[in-house]
Amino acid sequence: MPKASLFSRFACNSLELSNRIVMAPMTRQFSPNGIPTADVAAYYKRRAQGGTGLIITEGTTINDAVATMDANIPQFHGKEALAGWEKVVGEVHAAGGKIMPQLWHVGMARVAEKAPHPELPSAGPSGLFKPGKQGAEPMTQQHIESVIAAFAQAAADAKAIGMDGVEIHGAHGYLIDQFFWEGTNQRTDSWGGNMENRGRFAVEIVKAIRSATSPDFPIVLRYSQWKQQDYTARLASTPKELEAFLQPLSDAGVDIFHCSQRRYWESEFEDSNLNLAGWTKKLTGKPTITVGSVGLNDDFFGAFKGQDSSTRSIDDLLERLDSQEFDLVAVGRALLQDPEWVNKIKEERTDELQTYSASSLATLS
Repeated sequence: MPKASLFSRFACNSLELSNRIVMAPMTRQFSPNGIPTADVAAYYKRRAQGGTGLIITEGTTINDAVATMDANIPQFHGKEALAGWEKVVGEVHAAGGKIMPQLWHVGMARVAEKAPHPELPSAGPSGLFKPGKQGAEPMTQQHIESVIAAFAQAAADAKAIGMDGVEIHGAHGYLIDQFFWEGTNQRTDSWGGNMENRGRFAVEIVKAIRSATSPDFPIVLRYSQWKQQDYTARLASTPKELEAFLQPLSDAGVDIFHCSQRRYWESEFEDSNLNLAGWTKKLTGKPTITVGSVGLNDDFFGAFKGQDSSTRSIDDLLERLDSQEFDLVAVGRALLQDPEWVNKIKEERTDELQTYSASSLATLS
């Protein structure tokens, strides 16, 4: 398939990209005490040199004591961590790339005894990791408000050190998604109940970030139907329900929706070939990012079980992009394995593409 669409320019607010390829956020644990090192900066620089249009960093946690699940996951607060990220930004920009952090709170996915501050309980709207699995008391109003403020401060810090935008992690059963999902949000106050109330936490985060940054600072929201707790879970079972979920977020100020599927080629609803990113663009009119096993045959959870994956043609992806079903394409494991993946695709050096090996998770190659 022709690759013109894949390598066309893209602009949204202050964000201008040379192509439509995004490095998907992938959790790495190579930042001792939450401080990104020179190795982290070099890791992202290699992807920028390899032609990636936009890099979205690994999940990096906001300033809340129970936001992280591991001391080696980078944080996005504190003088040392922000200085480390500023060096990352400098390296990526020097290589001609664009970069934004994924701002993250893991919520009830945190195992307290294995995380920093093990004496503190994990946080969730109802203290549920999944339906029926209680792990803590519900978050208080004060804690909810402090987390919203922490997301806003992280975004303000991102802008101050030169990041090209921010992505809010609202997917995969972590804190924001725990508010979205009826299975983990059993609150009876204004933060729970109907879909509008369950989405309010994210809406308030988006509004706070917009207020703390600027009107043209790009805000990306990553969301998913599926959860790590339940692959079959759905926030919306019909296009009408999906529209009701998305519209308040769009109105609040989300500029780009990052629509996470385990396999991008799967249709979201019956009687339509559109995937989740396609439906999101159709319903909101906002640009969308598709993601899910791009260039590979197996979904990414197999990688964390030590499974390798063979390469897969992207011809169908190019057809969808050319038809404007979505605007950007996020690539995960293929870029993790091969920093030059983008240039090899552009230059038709597909015989040089590396087969994904789960061993790549062990290093910052």
